[in-house]
Amino acid sequence: MNIDYKALAQKYGTPLYIYDFDYIAHRYMTLKDAFAGKKSMINYAVKANSNLSVIAHLAKLGAGADCVSIGEVRRALIAGIDKYKIIFSGVGKRDEEIRESLEKDILMINLESEAEMKRVEMVARKLGKEARISIRVNPNIDPQTHPYISTGLHENKFGVEIELAKRMYIYAKKSEFLNPLGIHFHIGSQLTKLSPIQESATIVADLVRSLKAINIDIKFFDVGGGLGVVYSDEITIATQEYAQAIFQATKGLDVTILCEPGRYMVANAGAFFTKVLYEKNNGGKRFVIVDGGMNDLIRPSLYSAYHRIEAVDVEGEKTAADVVGPVCESGDFFGKDVPLPPLAHNDLIVVHSSGAYGFTMASNYNTRSKPAEVALEGGEDKLIRQRETYEDQVRLELAYLQK
Repeated sequence: MNIDYKALAQKYGTPLYIYDFDYIAHRYMTLKDAFAGKKSMINYAVKANSNLSVIAHLAKLGAGADCVSIGEVRRALIAGIDKYKIIFSGVGKRDEEIRESLEKDILMINLESEAEMKRVEMVARKLGKEARISIRVNPNIDPQTHPYISTGLHENKFGVEIELAKRMYIYAKKSEFLNPLGIHFHIGSQLTKLSPIQESATIVADLVRSLKAINIDIKFFDVGGGLGVVYSDEITIATQEYAQAIFQATKGLDVTILCEPGRYMVANAGAFFTKVLYEKNNGGKRFVIVDGGMNDLIRPSLYSAYHRIEAVDVEGEKTAADVVGPVCESGDFFGKDVPLPPLAHNDLIVVHSSGAYGFTMASNYNTRSKPAEVALEGGEDKLIRQRETYEDQVRLELAYLQK
């Protein structure tokens, strides 16, 4: 696609997120095709990018949704996701969130602990409804990823170990208000090795076989998400190999396979644009100061995450520079020692692969307004979230201001 980024930045202003919807559709179909011939469902992980237009775009393609708050459940429904394609996950669900999800009759609630199971049962009893559930099993497999996005070890807060999961399934089977029809695991994010996924799937599939032997009929085998993408030079997992590993682990089981891609769908579909304010040198150290900050894109500060950074249509000899924002924190940077040409006021910089965990983790720190979001589809651009204003920020406070 031939895109005039400068024209888009001029039209919509900066900082700015831009998403390629054609790329998102391609990623969805690539994964869907890998699971062709087997009962399967692709549930987009809404937390990766929760813009309503992004979710609606995937809904039209047939995607379901993996949600980790009742707000995300509401977003999925408003965007057109079928209620029987929605899973509600997360380690800390409030009673009112559980109640609403049961009233909305979504596919199932994914349980993360025995205590949570008892709360779901209590809420379901009060409503006189049966709660369809899955249980997140922690297979204790090292995902070989960043420790902050590792979720499948006993030291992580997610899921329950195998023996406890068995006891929970037996309890749920006997309960009048619980219907255990799914099983789930998710060992981490940005996974680039197939073996931990395959090993985890095998462990969990063996648990399903033992449950079926005692007449607990698991219908949904949820392998979570976490497929890695290319930020720098990563070698990623081929979707066909990924699907075949899951097929092999579940061989002989009559289950529908669910997967929950988020980053895989949207990371490389997105780019973050920010304008140069000025350059600065401190004792020979070069800084390029831009109008975007860590409040707009926190991944480099939070995870020391790498994003490829380029100047748009600027020539010249490249030297190392730290690309930093205006936020009053030393951690406010997008990249360090980035090779860049000499830059002037209003030159445009692009931070690549920012479609996942970019805007969705943005904040108003330093009373900075959140950026606009723009979709590109079929050669056309359209605004899908207008730029936040100062008035938007203070609206919920002004009524309580004591003068």
